[in-house]
Amino acid sequence: MPAAGSQTLLVDTNVIIEAVRTGCWPALTSHLRVETVDTCRDEARAGNPARPGYVHVTAEHLARLHRVHPVTAVERASLVLAYDGADGMDDGERDLFAHAHARDDDTWVLCSPDKASVRAAVTLGWGDRLRSLGSLAALAGSRPRIPLKPHFEEAWLVTWRTHFRLA
Repeated sequence: MPAAGSQTLLVDTNVIIEAVRTGCWPALTSHLRVETVDTCRDEARAGNPARPGYVHVTAEHLARLHRVHPVTAVERASLVLAYDGADGMDDGERDLFAHAHARDDDTWVLCSPDKASVRAAVTLGWGDRLRSLGSLAALAGSRPRIPLKPHFEEAWLVTWRTHFRLA
């Protein structure tokens, strides 16, 4: 588990939206160095207000990010060469993984609670870098005001990470 502020936390669109929905976004971004990529930021901003369950992510929410990284075509191509399933990933997840794959440091962890993301992380050897939003919120001292959806909890992550490691 990262110590507060000691590692970069890379998050996807769904994490941003769920953290805003449950009210743990301020604590998360205050206690951890939260970063994402352009595509995830733009997806979090876009949303459809007419869609049931829509969560309004504001510019103020996104301004709390430590950094938003652009992703190049070369980084995307490098991920495709490293992971056969990259083309099947959602755009935001693919770009977040392309950015992670291109990093030259070892000081990051990843929160991307989707089966395709967990499969990709395990395949790329990043299984131990995966973190659940629930564990990160607890680390940041936040108790979500609304319960997290199950796939943002530690039990879901442990189950699917184990499944893909054994597959």
